[in-house]
Formats: sequence, C-alpha cells, structure tokens
Amino acid sequence: MAEQVLDKPREARAIVRYLRVSPRKVRLVTKAIARRPVSAALSILTALPKKAARLVEKGLRSAMANAKVKGLEEARLVVSTIKADGGPVMKRFMSRSMGRADQIIKRTTHLSIVLQEGKKAFGTSVAPGTEEKAEKGKAKKVKKAAASEKTKQRAAAGTS
Repeated sequence: MAEQVLDKPREARAIVRYLRVSPRKVRLVTKAIARRPVSAALSILTALPKKAARLVEKGLRSAMANAKVKGLEEARLVVSTIKADGGPVMKRFMSRSMGRADQIIKRTTHLSIVLQEGKKAFGTSVAPGTEEKAEKGKAKKVKKAAASEKTKQRAAAGTS
C-alpha cells in the first residue's frame, strides 16, 4: 500500500512560566485571542486594560519571534492554541482577630502559546469580523439611496 504523506502545519511555540496572575484572570484574556490572526490578536491585547493582557502580549511576541527564526511567514500566523494552566501557589497567612489566621493563596500561571501558519495571508488593516459589517453597511446605504431616489421621482411625477 502506498503511504500518504500528510502535510503537517508548521508551528512555533512559546511557554511563559510563573506569571504572578491567577490562571482564571489570564483565561479571560486568552479566550479573546484564541484562533485569531496574530495581527488581530495583538490589536485586541493592546486595547484590553488588564495586567494579564500585557503578559499574554509579551508571550505572543516571543512566539512570533520564534516563528520568525523558524522561517514562518508572519502575515499567515494564527494563534492555534493558547492555554493558561495553574502553576505553583504561594501560601501566606494574614493575622485575624482573637489570635486566628486566614490563609492567602497567591496563584501563578503557566502560559503556553502555539502559532501555526494559516492557508492565507491576513491583512493588518482589517480587523476580523469587520468585513461583514462593512458589507452590510454598504448594502444598507445603497438601499437607502435607491429608496430616496424613488421618492424623488414619485414627487416629481406627482407635481407635473
């Protein structure tokens, strides 16, 4: 039997360990950029006002640098996998009244990012999802212009 050679997609990865943010907070940010082109992911991360966004952006830029070293085309890169796993926790105690103590758990995160080369190049000027909105907006404007033109013709026909 002839064996088929499967074309494995080329990928680059970056792992950032011991981030001093809880994994739950980092996952809020990672959900926003999963399965998006790298250019769109960077623009989303710069717009988010969160500490985790700065840390994820740093990891994403590291993965992009690794992709560049491997010879992957930057315009075709897509965030294929991004995970925020729990790292070790630091346990601290805070004194309370009547001689008691409460435990404080300071969580850390291990962030892993995998970038793959997509089938097509993504433009940096258009954000994902805005093309459809622009097309819908153009269609509405065309319909509105046609409707106003018809009313003008009717008004002109009625006055003469």
